[in-house]
Amino acid sequence: MLYWLFDQIGDAWTVLNVFRYITVRSAAAASTAFLLSLILGPGFIRWLKSLSFQQHVREEGPKSHHAKSGTPTMGGILILISVVVPTLLWADLANSFVWIALLAAVGFGGIGFIDDYAKITKRQNLGLSARAKMLGLLGISAILGLWMYWQAKQGSFTTQLYFPFFKNFHPELGIWFVPFSIFVLLATTNAVNLTDGLDGLAIGSSGIAFATYTAIAYVSSHANIAAYLDIPHILPAADLAVFGAATCGACIGFLWFNAHPAEVFMGDTGALALGGTLGCMALMTGHPLLLAIVGGLFVLETLSVILQVTSYRWRKKRIFLMAPIHHHFELKGWHESKVIIRFWIISLLLALLAVSTFKLR
Repeated sequence: MLYWLFDQIGDAWTVLNVFRYITVRSAAAASTAFLLSLILGPGFIRWLKSLSFQQHVREEGPKSHHAKSGTPTMGGILILISVVVPTLLWADLANSFVWIALLAAVGFGGIGFIDDYAKITKRQNLGLSARAKMLGLLGISAILGLWMYWQAKQGSFTTQLYFPFFKNFHPELGIWFVPFSIFVLLATTNAVNLTDGLDGLAIGSSGIAFATYTAIAYVSSHANIAAYLDIPHILPAADLAVFGAATCGACIGFLWFNAHPAEVFMGDTGALALGGTLGCMALMTGHPLLLAIVGGLFVLETLSVILQVTSYRWRKKRIFLMAPIHHHFELKGWHESKVIIRFWIISLLLALLAVSTFKLR
């Protein structure tokens, strides 16, 4: 909205032409999202408390977490507001990539909201049935996959699959891009959701991942940089960088209240929205496989659960003291803050490794 306004009057007020630059609008979107979170946060948390929207901690979870019962949840609503509003203000709304990303945020966030609300009304840590939740996530993923494939057919971006560390190997997926995108979206939503078990862990790691893909979106949209790095030039990804920057700002703003000891939890509303939009950014920037490195922490958390369940079913033995793996280290005696900060460090190192793959090919 502001982008359109400044673009209209830019000829008369030349100083406003600065807002035509992606870097400036991205910085404005990030700042707006952060400030929105800080301004709305305290009142929003009080509102959640007044509605008794409180977290019900799993009985089988670490005993140290039982004190968190009663903390307001569904903070993902604040994240969504802090992402959607700055995006609408600073992005070019004629860009279809922006609307795909917004649909991912609102769609996956909506499934998470229904799940969170069901948990609150049942007063336990069980919301939607696994079947209903998966069907909802599958439906949103299918819509997004088909929309992205249609955009690819229009020439907006490529359905070739680029492999990290391999310069000349990028097979064409064609129509198989749709099921592949569904898999990526389902995987990222569930992976971020599994990581959301400690104060600030998921939101901090997500912020690092979104910052990485915001940078990738920018360089992908820049013809000269894309040619230099030998990556696909995706012009519409420019305003995807604005969306990514807004999400980064929202993550930092929410972390202000979600840092240990958390004043509010994001719930599935936030976790599913962040996971879905991260998957969308990976797909639309042409680097979905790089997500395995950028979101390596999310992969680790998911693998720990898969290994734990498989081992117990086949061997009747557990590999970890508790899964996901962050609980394992808690039960090993690490303080919650130590687990969080060390996992953030891992996320940051993986993000740097992911960026370095553009030249290590």
